[in-house]
Amino acid sequence: MNTKTVIGFALGIALLAPSYGAEAQPPAQVHRIGYLSASSAETDKNRFAHFQRGMQELGYIEGKNLVIEQRYAGAQPERIPELPAELLRLKVDVLVVYGDAAILAAKNATSTIPIVMTVHPDPVGDGIVANLARPGGNVTGLSDLHSVLATKRLELLKEVVPSASRIAVFFHAANPTLERQLKDIQDIAPAFRVTLLPVPVTGPDDFGRAFGAIRKERAAGLMVLGSPLIGIHRKQIVDLAAKSGLPAIYTVSESPDAGGLMSYGANFHELWRRAATYVDKILKGAKPADLPIEQASKFELVINLKTAKQLGVTIPPNVLARADRVIR
Repeated sequence: MNTKTVIGFALGIALLAPSYGAEAQPPAQVHRIGYLSASSAETDKNRFAHFQRGMQELGYIEGKNLVIEQRYAGAQPERIPELPAELLRLKVDVLVVYGDAAILAAKNATSTIPIVMTVHPDPVGDGIVANLARPGGNVTGLSDLHSVLATKRLELLKEVVPSASRIAVFFHAANPTLERQLKDIQDIAPAFRVTLLPVPVTGPDDFGRAFGAIRKERAAGLMVLGSPLIGIHRKQIVDLAAKSGLPAIYTVSESPDAGGLMSYGANFHELWRRAATYVDKILKGAKPADLPIEQASKFELVINLKTAKQLGVTIPPNVLARADRVIR
């Protein structure tokens, strides 16, 4: 073999080496996440986008190393028990779940696949986890402290409508967590010299009757306890409150955005983004049992001044000064 032949052979090997090495690299692992919601795709749209953004910030790109399978109960809550099984058949690595009933259904469907709650008001009280510091089992995630915030919401409503002595509490009757929240509000109501009017509903067909009862009882204010049912029918509830002339406080900022008077609660977009950090830790080997439940730390007061004007309500300057966002 002459010198030119040897050089040519070596050069050929050198040129082929990078191509061969690239082909020999193993493909990126594709993680499959199941997203289960007791709400609807439209209601969850912005929140889900924050979860996607959280995953992207951690290096997970859909279509490259991540697949997210989505299932929504929407206006058919009776479908909730069957939806976890659909996702489990797709061999998901983690279930990300929103809605108390959906979380319970997921927990009943599997004791091995990790479950991350985007939000739950009382996971210990509902028997979802053993305790907040060490959840145990296969469920972890975030809590929005709905029950703890009940006092603050009643206080804000009384500041805006100081003469109110009767306040209605509108809630989904099928949700046991909301029953406990109602009890918490009833316990503190005497301190605010308020009589509460519980108004349970089972679905949108009840809404007209419920607001009729509120008007008949001459309630001067309204507290709406958040749930997937309330979220799906948010605009209808906001409109009914406006037609009834009721100053109302809600749990999430989407309600003032839809025309409600005001809201006070955890920043749900932040909770959904934080849920991505739990998924990341689990995909990297952490066990849900060892990941403490993270309690919400960001809360926001949102006030819709256009609605206040329509209702003839004056927002006190000290309340307005505390608002994180004002819709004018």
